[in-house]
Amino acid sequence: MAGGKEPIEVRFRLFDGTDIGPSKYDPSTTVSALKEFILARWPQDKDIAPKTVNDLKLINAGRILENNRTLAESRVPVGEVPGSVITMHVVVRPPQADKNSGIADNFSLFFHIAFLRSNLPTPLSRPDVDASYCDKMPS
Repeated sequence: MAGGKEPIEVRFRLFDGTDIGPSKYDPSTTVSALKEFILARWPQDKDIAPKTVNDLKLINAGRILENNRTLAESRVPVGEVPGSVITMHVVVRPPQADKNSGIADNFSLFFHIAFLRSNLPTPLSRPDVDASYCDKMPS
């Protein structure tokens, strides 16, 4: 490994809870290279599959990782146990809908669906809905 740095072991968790990996990577590996690895090993039995690396988003510790950053730069060392496997979540951008379909943000919609399927707390709160209206609804 370059510079005597220890390899970093990473597993990629897909939207349905299945994993790719774990595998060991040099800390200088870019996020873009990780996405190429994922794309090459994407399970063939999945209904939702990325076509290019641009269809993938990698999330580590709640942050979307940038393609030009390295694995070492993308780590969040606080809370990591030395020598443990890092789990990164993979989100697939769905195919673009017709601009006249009325769906403004398919990626956001799919992101919420992925959270619902993963049984994680989801950011679906709607602060723009007046809760007092609910009290006035007929039973």
